[in-house]
Amino acid sequence: MSATKSGNVVHDNNMLLAENTRQTALAGTPTAAQVKAADIAWARAGLASAKANGIGTGQFVSMLLELGTGGT
Repeated sequence: MSATKSGNVVHDNNMLLAENTRQTALAGTPTAAQVKAADIAWARAGLASAKANGIGTGQFVSMLLELGTGGT
């Protein structure tokens, strides 16, 4: 997704781990459902980390809304 740094080391490390997990899930030839599931997992990891680390959650909520999860 994004390599943008927030300035919060813990959150940045959490997002790096989430992106690594996402890339692993998408290795090979993923189906559309696998891509969507990986994107949802990434955004949920970001949302949880943002909440835990005092980072704005808007981008993660927006992405989850677009992915059809209701923002959670």
